[in-house]
Amino acid sequence: MLVSLTLHQFALIAQHELSVAEGFNVITGETGAGKSLLLDALSLCVGERADSAMVRHGAAHADIYAQFDVENNSVVADWFAKNDRPLEEPEVLIRRQLSNTGRSKAWLNGSPVSLAELKSLGALLVNIHSQHAQQALLKPQFVVQWLDEMAQITPLAIQTASSYQAYQQLKRRADDIASREAQRQDRIQLLQSQLADIAPLLAVDYAEVESEHEELSNIEALMQEASHGLHLLDNDTDEPDVMTLLGQAIKLCDNQVGVSQTFEQASEQLHLAQQQITEVTALLSDYAEQQLPDPERLQTLDNLISLGHRLSRKHSLPASDLIDEAKGWEAQLEQLENEPSSDAMAAQIDQAWQDYLALATQLNKERTKAAPIISKQLIKQLQPLALPNARCEFVFTKKAEPSQYNAQGCFDIDLLFSANVGMPMQPLHKIASGGELSRMALVMQVLQATNADNNAAKPMLVFDEVDVGISGGTAQVVGELLRSLGQTQQLLAITHQAQVAAQAHQHILVQKHHQEQTESELLILTDSAQVDELARMSGGVIITDVTRDHARSLLSDVK
Repeated sequence: MLVSLTLHQFALIAQHELSVAEGFNVITGETGAGKSLLLDALSLCVGERADSAMVRHGAAHADIYAQFDVENNSVVADWFAKNDRPLEEPEVLIRRQLSNTGRSKAWLNGSPVSLAELKSLGALLVNIHSQHAQQALLKPQFVVQWLDEMAQITPLAIQTASSYQAYQQLKRRADDIASREAQRQDRIQLLQSQLADIAPLLAVDYAEVESEHEELSNIEALMQEASHGLHLLDNDTDEPDVMTLLGQAIKLCDNQVGVSQTFEQASEQLHLAQQQITEVTALLSDYAEQQLPDPERLQTLDNLISLGHRLSRKHSLPASDLIDEAKGWEAQLEQLENEPSSDAMAAQIDQAWQDYLALATQLNKERTKAAPIISKQLIKQLQPLALPNARCEFVFTKKAEPSQYNAQGCFDIDLLFSANVGMPMQPLHKIASGGELSRMALVMQVLQATNADNNAAKPMLVFDEVDVGISGGTAQVVGELLRSLGQTQQLLAITHQAQVAAQAHQHILVQKHHQEQTESELLILTDSAQVDELARMSGGVIITDVTRDHARSLLSDVK
């Protein structure tokens, strides 16, 4: 329940703290006085988007504070637990700050809170019914959604809609695959052809092939170089060679081993060098005396190198990069080959359709079961509102073709209405007058509000322009209806009807003062002040004893 609403530099209000009573609170005031400002401020505190125009002229920012009592409200406590926020006291304090630059901030019990979180929590604290609710009645989907909520089958309706959307997504995917089938096959053939071309290169290490080809192409020259190197290291001629000179150096050092440690170290290193040169000599000897390579092997290498050069020119990539690119081709080919065809998806689509039909059938069963009961509730509430002959009925019409089925099910649902004896019922949007629509909208909102679990904490109800299209005795009944609802739930409503305002548990007046800067003032009315305001609402600008007596009679009728 809303305990208080504090406004600072908000629109026409410079500073005010408003205490909100339990039960039915009503807001009145002349046109343009700023009655909707309270609703705007409350909307901001429950997550609506801000507008810099709401900041009072000349101020840097506006602040709104909303204090809620949430004692024994398990739904709100669960929200705090789910969002990892402490709730140490049975109180929720929401602060919203708007800057004249367009930025806004929000705090929850002193800690920053995101707009999404605030909106989520706000839905549990406040339920705002727009003055445009009667226009919503003209939309068939509103009637269906309202019926589902009243029948408490909204989760089933959401599940049915999700199932239909899943079916549609599969269909669109299959259609997309079918439209791309020719392109897909062309791409598969191209990739297969490219991979077939490059397959010989993928089967080898191309860098090693290049190295081996380079060597074998120059093998005779390399064998001659090996022979020359071998001759320099070790030969049987009178020409000096490395091994002979090294042997002499070893002998020299060996003779001085006992005399100098340096010679001893030198001798050890020379022996190691002699051993390594011996190994090198063997390598060069084998290389120089090897047989010439198999011409077929060289031809194989020639073919691989030629293929690499050809494909490199074709694809404008170095051969080494082309091989890396081919790995990407393999991945693309695998993905395309594994992608289901439109034919292969037919079974999935059929199963999705059957799942949807099962849910839609169950949904329609629940709707048709609840509709007569809800129709009677509507009639019972409408008849006292100057509609004694009101009749209502939900009519279900099976859609002509399965292709016409949609997320709301297999049936078109109309709310038929008649306000006059002997006149047939027709769809509400075709025959109802503005006044009838407004009363129907009010009754539907009230029923919706009272349909929740009676044991659960209920959000505050806010009605904007609750009396559109009604007057006189009907307004009296509306006021009594709202007062009765206020016995179990907190309400806040803007009204222009004295009969409605007189039924309130608390009467809030919004007055505008034209000083150096226009300012709106909020007053809690009691006694004579309330009588004067009701007289103004009933009789106009000039308040007389007659209009005051009428106002007092309205208050005396309150039960």
